[in-house]
Amino acid sequence: MARPHIPDEASSYYPPRARWYAMIFNLGSAVRRRVGLGRLTMPRTMTIGELIAGFFVPGLAVWLRGPKLWGRAALFVCAELMAVFIVWLGYPFANFAFGLLLSAHCTGLVYYCTPLMAGESFRGRLAFTAMVLLALALLLYLPALHFLQNHLLTPLRRGDHVYVVQHISRPGQIHRGDWVAYALDENAMGENYHGGTVVLRSGVTLGQVLALPGDAVTFSNNLFFVNGVLHTNLPHMPASGGFTVMEKRWFIWPNLGISGYGDVGEARISTALMGLANVPEANFFGKPFHRWFWRKQSLP
Repeated sequence: MARPHIPDEASSYYPPRARWYAMIFNLGSAVRRRVGLGRLTMPRTMTIGELIAGFFVPGLAVWLRGPKLWGRAALFVCAELMAVFIVWLGYPFANFAFGLLLSAHCTGLVYYCTPLMAGESFRGRLAFTAMVLLALALLLYLPALHFLQNHLLTPLRRGDHVYVVQHISRPGQIHRGDWVAYALDENAMGENYHGGTVVLRSGVTLGQVLALPGDAVTFSNNLFFVNGVLHTNLPHMPASGGFTVMEKRWFIWPNLGISGYGDVGEARISTALMGLANVPEANFFGKPFHRWFWRKQSLP
């Protein structure tokens, strides 16, 4: 007689295999046992909702714990530090304000957890503070900073100036004469790069869109023309020739610091820069603001 189909079931004798993240929980449990935090329980004066709110809003934990005067002061200081960081984005002073904001947030959250740490040793309090600081940095501040600088606002330093670039604009919204931030394509220099005579350090730079797809660009002595409109030559532009800008590309003449070793020659440099000047729209990084708060972002 054929044996009826019996569905496979997990046997109680063979527990499921540990997941990849089990080591993280094991490490956390070991640290808690080591510093004596395993016996901590949530006091009545604390709630999970308030703890979560204090974790995500700087200064709120102090206001929740009280007194309200100190709470309002903590909220005001954290708001001011956040404003300083945004206004002076890209400058060392903004980084200093960012560090102070993280420290103030951590101090307020540890202060809210005072009933939780009542009776604990100095080592336990120190370990708890370090864990709070690490959690805020890794789970809140660094992800928020990464999102801000990669999807919203990016500071670009050029000489002694910092230009704040926004990522809201799209390539189709760019017009002739606009300044844009774009990624340099080191492979665009062709044989002048691969031959080792001209070397480019890749990165993001600023440049003015001189011509759009379909525009005719011609060069002459000390002059160049875009659709017949005359412009003064920029450094290292060729003295003759011309081309038509291809689809989904811009003509942006690179404005780079050049260091020379050996006799490279003006022709080699000009040819290499011509390769860089043919910028794909896919390299578009963002568009700098004309003004950032009261500071006019004067572009060269």
